[in-house]
Amino acid sequence: MAAEIHSRPQTSRPVLLNKIEGHQDAVNAAVLIPKEDGVITVSEDRTIRVWLKRDSGQYWPSIYHMVSSACSCMSYHHESRRIFIGQDNGAMSVALLLMCVPAHQGRVSDMVFSLLSQWVVSTGHDKSVSWMCTQSGSMLGRHFFSSWATCLQYDNDTRHAFVGDCSGQITLLKLERDTYSTITTLKGHEGSIAALWWEPVQRWLFSGASDHSVIMWDIGGRQGRTLLLQGHHSGLSSLSLSPSFSEKVQALRYLQLTSQLVSCSADGAITVWNMDTPREEAPQWLESDSCQKCEQPFFWNIKQMWDTKTLGLRQHHCRKCGKAICGKCSSKRSTYPVMGFEFQVRMCDDCHSAIKDEDRTSLATFHEGKHNISHMDMDPARGLMVTCGSDRIVKIWDMMQVVDCGIATGLSSR
Repeated sequence: MAAEIHSRPQTSRPVLLNKIEGHQDAVNAAVLIPKEDGVITVSEDRTIRVWLKRDSGQYWPSIYHMVSSACSCMSYHHESRRIFIGQDNGAMSVALLLMCVPAHQGRVSDMVFSLLSQWVVSTGHDKSVSWMCTQSGSMLGRHFFSSWATCLQYDNDTRHAFVGDCSGQITLLKLERDTYSTITTLKGHEGSIAALWWEPVQRWLFSGASDHSVIMWDIGGRQGRTLLLQGHHSGLSSLSLSPSFSEKVQALRYLQLTSQLVSCSADGAITVWNMDTPREEAPQWLESDSCQKCEQPFFWNIKQMWDTKTLGLRQHHCRKCGKAICGKCSSKRSTYPVMGFEFQVRMCDDCHSAIKDEDRTSLATFHEGKHNISHMDMDPARGLMVTCGSDRIVKIWDMMQVVDCGIATGLSSR
């Protein structure tokens, strides 16, 4: 449980301030207590712990409570001092009221408490989203999906819920006290949705998935504009994880004051995106029976292959223009951060030649957390971040210089 204390560096990178150890199993959620040197954690070992910093600089569990089954997720409301805990057996506990109610038939995957409506909205492995009144303890409604519901965000003002699932879809629901309506379904990821973050001012929804990408969905009326952000890559990892696991983006947080997005993945990678710069939307991929550059047939174009007595080629796509092209006409690779491509991607020869050196300037910074990150929470006012994961370790980071919190809030170095 020893803390690792470091002084503030001169370079812009996260600084590990403290490391909390002591859990017997994976830590599924950790939140920073606002205006206090404290952290709340919930774990697979069935414990809810409140860690407070002592004069020695170490964090010790001042409150220790055990529930009936593994704690899978948590929602903490600081003003009312209420902690809502989702459990593996489908139950939901309210720590302040010492109340346990059945919410799902399977593991609770995510939950959000709304003080405005006095609701707790939750998702579970029983393929459902449910909403419950915290005043009466009664279940108000439930909606079922065809896949596990994995994560959730909720807009307090409009009572819209965004639910991600294992199929890679995000469903937008309008919740009422006794009913609901399905507004739309967002499709863009090629893997299970692992994290969502709703920005109510800009009306942006950010989603992270197992396809190692982040998508920004503009819900605020710009004809469904989307931005693809690709900045997580298993090659950056110092952990020996399989690619499908290590690339999974599992935590997101948008910082409104600095217009930055922080994303974390299972391999410990921490990426900070500059969202204050105008960006281009990635094009839709075009389909064709032959290369749209050299006009050579693709392998399914039997007629043209027969007529020209040539073998068909494999179809690729230029990430900048979206044209269907063959490998010979797309032999170049380049970064293109304005479209969210922070790593080199396939480009057709014409688009590659048109890209200038200044167009390759990165719009994100990359850092290593050096442990599995399945959940993250931030306190922007103090420039703090807490991360946790299956390695049973909780880390507290100084992010002040990385996300420019001092500039945005007028704070000086602590």
